[in-house]
Amino acid sequence: MESLSDYDYDLPESMIASAPMEPRDACKMLIYHHDSGATQIAQFKDILSELKSGDVVVINETRVIPARLMGKKTTGAVIEILLLKKLDLTNYEVLVKPLRRLKTGDKVDIAGKIQATLVSKNPEDGTAIMSLACVGGAQNLEAVIAEVGEIPLPHYIQNGHATKENYNTVYAKIDGSAAAPTAGLHWTKELMAAAKAKGVIFAPVVLDVGLGTFRPVKVDDITKHVMHTERYQISDATAQIINDALKDGRRIIATGTTSLRTLEGCYAKYGCIKAVTDATDIFIYPPYQFKVISALITNFHLPKSTLLMLVSALVGREKILELYEMAKQNNFRFYSFGDCMFLQ
Repeated sequence: MESLSDYDYDLPESMIASAPMEPRDACKMLIYHHDSGATQIAQFKDILSELKSGDVVVINETRVIPARLMGKKTTGAVIEILLLKKLDLTNYEVLVKPLRRLKTGDKVDIAGKIQATLVSKNPEDGTAIMSLACVGGAQNLEAVIAEVGEIPLPHYIQNGHATKENYNTVYAKIDGSAAAPTAGLHWTKELMAAAKAKGVIFAPVVLDVGLGTFRPVKVDDITKHVMHTERYQISDATAQIINDALKDGRRIIATGTTSLRTLEGCYAKYGCIKAVTDATDIFIYPPYQFKVISALITNFHLPKSTLLMLVSALVGREKILELYEMAKQNNFRFYSFGDCMFLQ
């Protein structure tokens, strides 16, 4: 049994990226060739030399929404609400800080424009359901959320360095995420155009990044960790592109772990890539055998995280930790705004 401590590593705080790279594609990229074991240090824009005609690059078109709502109870206690998932017209699955301060029926005022009411708590995973309503009559709730909400940034990103633009991918289209699919932050429109001119095919999916992606593992036996479900969408066109590539034996390259989990989660359920709107709670760790993707563009992940376990399943835990040490020795920047790897 591999334990949680097997996926730990030391990282100096100075190596955590607190601001985005400009231009996006100037970040460092550690390239690893699984077959030969060869490694190379390049910039992300150099990925063009690694791609060939017929390759399918899968991208997650989700957009980060202003999902952090700051409010107050009638007592004056400050309450922070993070919207995780829209359940219906008014109800959301949320994280609340501090949840212990609220009981069922309690109301939270958000900027005098939204009233949030606690419907229920889930003690198993610490989430809650809250009902949101606009104050003062019928209005567009999502528009008001966009007006008063904040982009929910990781704590290590310095205030003022992140915006709605640079904490989203250049191809973000569909609102719904509580965090960015960060591997996609490196693509520029110009680089994508150059890849397309080379014959690379971009296939969009949508996975709304939520608790399943960033929830920490709290059990030593990682097989006992329960993933939270995240909603995904695959279009008819993308399903056709992926299934054709699988049939032809062409490479399918996931941009980020969210694109990867969308494809592998769909295949695990349906035995193929299907045009569908669904949800996945797939938890990938060694010795998982990948059914769809053959390569991955990914950032450097937190110690003991499910994402570190996922990339370990692709090339092996010892090799991943070795590559992380190489990145540290070469002053790579880690986490959301950091540098990346191309595992192929």
